[in-house]
Amino acid sequence: MSLSPSLTTSRRPPFRWRPSTRFAYASLLGAALVLTPLLALVATALSSPQAAEIWPHLAANVLPSALLQTVLLTAGVGLLSAVIGTGTAWLVTQFDFPGRRVFEWLLVLPLALPTYLTAYIYVEFIGFQGPLQTALRAATGWRSLRDYWFPDPRNLPGAVAIMAIVLYPYVYLSTRALFSLQGATIVEAARNLGATPGRLFWRIGLPLARPALAAGLTLVLLETLNDIGATEYLGVRTLTLSIYATWLNRGSLPGAAQIACVMLLVVFLLIWAEARLRGQRRFALPVRQPRPVGRRPLRGTHAVAATLACALPVLFGAALPVGYLAITVLRQGLLAQFDTALLRLLGNAVLLAAMASGVVLALGLGIATASRTGRETWLKPLARIASLGYALPGTVLALGLLIPLAAFDNALANAANALFGLKLGLVLIGSGAALVIAYAVRFLTIGISGMESGLSRVSPRIDDAARSLGAGQPEILRRIHWPLARPAVAAAALLVFVDCLKELPATLLLRPLNLDTLATAVYGQASRGVFEEGALAALLIILAGLYPAVILARTGSNHVG
Repeated sequence: MSLSPSLTTSRRPPFRWRPSTRFAYASLLGAALVLTPLLALVATALSSPQAAEIWPHLAANVLPSALLQTVLLTAGVGLLSAVIGTGTAWLVTQFDFPGRRVFEWLLVLPLALPTYLTAYIYVEFIGFQGPLQTALRAATGWRSLRDYWFPDPRNLPGAVAIMAIVLYPYVYLSTRALFSLQGATIVEAARNLGATPGRLFWRIGLPLARPALAAGLTLVLLETLNDIGATEYLGVRTLTLSIYATWLNRGSLPGAAQIACVMLLVVFLLIWAEARLRGQRRFALPVRQPRPVGRRPLRGTHAVAATLACALPVLFGAALPVGYLAITVLRQGLLAQFDTALLRLLGNAVLLAAMASGVVLALGLGIATASRTGRETWLKPLARIASLGYALPGTVLALGLLIPLAAFDNALANAANALFGLKLGLVLIGSGAALVIAYAVRFLTIGISGMESGLSRVSPRIDDAARSLGAGQPEILRRIHWPLARPAVAAAALLVFVDCLKELPATLLLRPLNLDTLATAVYGQASRGVFEEGALAALLIILAGLYPAVILARTGSNHVG
């Protein structure tokens, strides 16, 4: 007697992972690129034979001082950036005074200057042989520092002031956007109840802008943690500098990995604190577009004070450094004695930045499209993991990537030698490809956010209509998504390109010995005490960053890179 077909036991078909969209592979690749250096760091810090011997020395002699310096530096830079950025944003959005329209976008320009360049410039400008003290001695007749006292920027307070004057635009951009969204109804109601401008700021403006303030401050603190050139030059021994010194100067890769893990804990604490600060209170604005707040005109001393408050950050954060570099270039005759080696450095920097920008845009497009069209619930978490690259300081990222990339290079070289008798050497690390990978991981956040911003302009109904007409996903992407998202994509590409030009820590640690860029050349000349010889290269880096800064000022977007 045979069993009926309905009662016949059948085997369950084997599980096949078939994502609903081919772009899901981009999400997997992006998340893997971010997680690989993190896992490699943890494995090196814990599993190395010397790990147990190195940790007591680090915990007793290196970490306490480095951690204290890092906390003091980040706290100081964060506090000063918050004061400057929030104060100037409130002034340009709530009041009308002479120069307000110009200052509204001039206040963003310090973002074009890398922190390390600003540190080099101010040490040269304020130093004993610099133009400021030289003019002071000529005017007073003083001859040496025994005759007068002058502040030295090479210390912790100097580092706080110099870095804050460059990084405050992160806070300015985010809080300016929130202050601009405040409806006139709320502000006018508070004014009718007798609220003074100060009370209006503390009781209404600042609480409403707190999520934006937290986001801007997080970017400021992450940039402070990432810096290596300014802190080393100004004599502040942070965790980042300790990683660099332990790895290269002392030749201890496990020790550097252990410090990097401690630094990762600091980064994750910052991200957690920002999430908590955003989530403690929530404020809602009207569903309809709020009527913009009428700016109160300022007169007399109040107008002068507001103008000075906006002019000083622009003066010290952009005008003075750029002017000093331009005068140095002309005085040294660097244009007339143009060194063709500078073209090679510029070519290297542009090539690496262009390649990294292409990788970032391709991955960002795939990840954003997968999050938009895919049905799997795990696609959005993968996209968030891929966006964590910007939170990794360049030294930590370089250290984490070096381990798996070196293992891959060695395995490839051994296989090529065994199979074909070829001696390939270090393919990724020796060719500069490791730098492109590091740039792509660090700035993938910008690519994803830019793509998501561009795709958000396309209604899902357009996609449905195109599919009903028989268009596939590649055709929809090529004929609909790409044309509509092109402005946001172009802005993201430009920001990634400029950030790659300015990136110093990862470039210093992962570049081949025969490969220099503008950033590493300026760093080397400043380290040798001949920064003036690199003034033209420094000016080129700053000029490359001016255009994206102007774009940010005009759009009011928050820069994530």
